[in-house]
Amino acid sequence: MAHHDREPAEHLGSVSGRLSWLRAGVLGANDGIVSVAALVLGVVAATDDRGVLLTTGLAGLVAGALSMGVGEYVSVSTQRDTQSALLARERRELAELPDEELDELTAIYTAKGLSPALARQVARELTAHDALGAHAEAELGLDPQEVVRPWQAAGASVLAFTLGAALPLLAVLLPPDAARAPACSAAVLLALAVTGLVSARLGGADPRRAVLRTTGGGAVAMLVTYGTGSLLGTAL
Repeated sequence: MAHHDREPAEHLGSVSGRLSWLRAGVLGANDGIVSVAALVLGVVAATDDRGVLLTTGLAGLVAGALSMGVGEYVSVSTQRDTQSALLARERRELAELPDEELDELTAIYTAKGLSPALARQVARELTAHDALGAHAEAELGLDPQEVVRPWQAAGASVLAFTLGAALPLLAVLLPPDAARAPACSAAVLLALAVTGLVSARLGGADPRRAVLRTTGGGAVAMLVTYGTGSLLGTAL
């Protein structure tokens, strides 16, 4: 009984961890692709100077990667602080109020459908095996062994953004002048379709909707910035 009772929580913890890394990776890559593509296409519409394109693209890549990393670090650090505070409180309650905590765990399993006697037995056995893990899992939905890691999340975001941003930068610098905009646009839409497909597959979502969201949003961003660059280039 203890094994099957814990198995869904372990499965959910695994999915939660996978989705956390997926979120950081996909969001970082998508942001890198779209933001730098939009930036360089806006510049392409205004000027043909390769040096300006390179400087603008690299500045966007570095600034965006650092912004993503700092933002992810702050966000995940806040989440970690909250998790740590909840676990510390649970440790204190287990030390100071063990009987009340056992009653609370019993009530949780009773509410899930176990008979009061069986719920009490399960609560006792799980508490004896791993009191903090059992209570944190049932009461807080937390696994003490899977507290989030800010530096890893930040590093994943920086790496993903950098890899994503490198693609439109190369796609706009390598082709001849006349082919820059179409080559960059095609490469970006293809890359966004791939990231949408991968995120949908790993997350178990509908791939068509994910691909449409990523490519549609990227297309709108590129059109708007290209149009803005064209207007500014004409005015200047």
